[in-house]
Amino acid sequence: MGIINNNNIKINREIEKVNGKELNYSEFVERYMDKNKPVVLTGLMDHHWRACTDWVTPDGKPNLQFFFNHFGSSKVQVADCDTRDFTDQKREEMLVSDFLERCLEVEGSAVQCSNENGECNGDSVSVPYLKDWHFVKEYPEYVAYITPTFFCDDWLNLYLDNFRMNTHSGSDQQNKEICCSDYRFVYMGVKGSWTPLHADVFRSYSWSANVCGKKRWFFLDPSQCHLVFDRNAKSCVYNIFDEVSDSKFPGFEKAIWLECTQEAREIIFVPSGWYHQVYNLEDTISINHNWFNAYNLSWVWNLLLSDYNEAKEYIEDIKDICDDFEGLCQRNLAANTGMNFFDFFTFIAYFALANLVLLCYIYGRVGSTTGSLSRVAHHLSLNIGSIRKVASDMKHVHALEGTRDCIVDMIKTFEDPRFSKFCMQVGKTYLMIHEQSNLSSDFESASLVDLVDLCVLKACTSSQIYTPEDLIKFIDNTIAELGDINMESSVLHVA
Repeated sequence: MGIINNNNIKINREIEKVNGKELNYSEFVERYMDKNKPVVLTGLMDHHWRACTDWVTPDGKPNLQFFFNHFGSSKVQVADCDTRDFTDQKREEMLVSDFLERCLEVEGSAVQCSNENGECNGDSVSVPYLKDWHFVKEYPEYVAYITPTFFCDDWLNLYLDNFRMNTHSGSDQQNKEICCSDYRFVYMGVKGSWTPLHADVFRSYSWSANVCGKKRWFFLDPSQCHLVFDRNAKSCVYNIFDEVSDSKFPGFEKAIWLECTQEAREIIFVPSGWYHQVYNLEDTISINHNWFNAYNLSWVWNLLLSDYNEAKEYIEDIKDICDDFEGLCQRNLAANTGMNFFDFFTFIAYFALANLVLLCYIYGRVGSTTGSLSRVAHHLSLNIGSIRKVASDMKHVHALEGTRDCIVDMIKTFEDPRFSKFCMQVGKTYLMIHEQSNLSSDFESASLVDLVDLCVLKACTSSQIYTPEDLIKFIDNTIAELGDINMESSVLHVA
């Protein structure tokens, strides 16, 4: 398909649409996740999605009465799509019941947003859009959906199900903006509601499933994202359909966009670093997860490093009079981005330890990483290699150099019931992904004492990890202790 012009933007082609039932996990990874390529998936919401019945009327519209009756007292964030607030839309906290009343008011208005880009014809109207509702955390007993297998290797939400992110923030108060309970959300918007141009939090992957309704997406490849920033590379275009200043955004007209229309019961995979703008062409309910894993871990680190350098530059003039300049930089980074170097390093250290524990268990169980568990072992090795590479990148920029804070104490960690639960969940995830569910009961019956092979402790030069260099040594010593050449080659190849 050639390049076409649509409202002053250039569109190259539509996003590929694939029947998810005809893909296995390895094919999805190879074709989309590893290549960081978007795709629309069909056929994955046919069974076991309670949301597709409870939340939808027989004629395919959002069942507002059901939400009013069952979830009306929940407090949620609602964006006013007609009012800009810096780089986002103005938001207000309100009850779900009050949001639903606003939706009915908009539907009763004579003004309709009806063109293909979701833009309004006629006078301006204030359009509400419920966003970032932590529905799973608020209603854990109500299983609205089953996460598709392709998206289950979700380090971010798995970690937050067991640990806090901002443990090194220096404050006991949990800032709701940065201490999010999870990154699983429900969105609900009337026809004409929309989301401005943005890339997702942490440069994570995301998946978005339309329970009902229709969305129109516009994507920009990461290789072109510099074209939507101003001359100083600070400010991003807010709305690609506004009159964009050539003098402020000199590269904007060169950008070539991809587009797609997402129908009801279709899921879109949004890769790391892809800027996108989204319109609801009908009254729509969607389920959205942000997540990252071994395949895009480096994207998260690169964003953190970039945001850290920017935060540091912003307050450079007070460096000489600040008693704890580095600490202030890290606190600002956590407030602006959602985590800082300490949070991120703690995160990867826990995943390194969990993956090594599981590898040792597999090795101890079958004597090698071959046979029925080879795919699981290979995946764990890939994870460890990715973590080692990022730890090496952190070491090279002297991240956390000179820190006095112990990130992970092995002995205390093994005694922590949260870590035991975390290991079990990580293990079950990979057994399920690689279709080894027959071993799940055997795995679940194992205690952490069974899982933690003594070689893990023997391999440690110290039971405490302070810096990226400590973590690298721990990984290398543990892999060497196992004595599996194939495993060692796999880890070092990724790193």
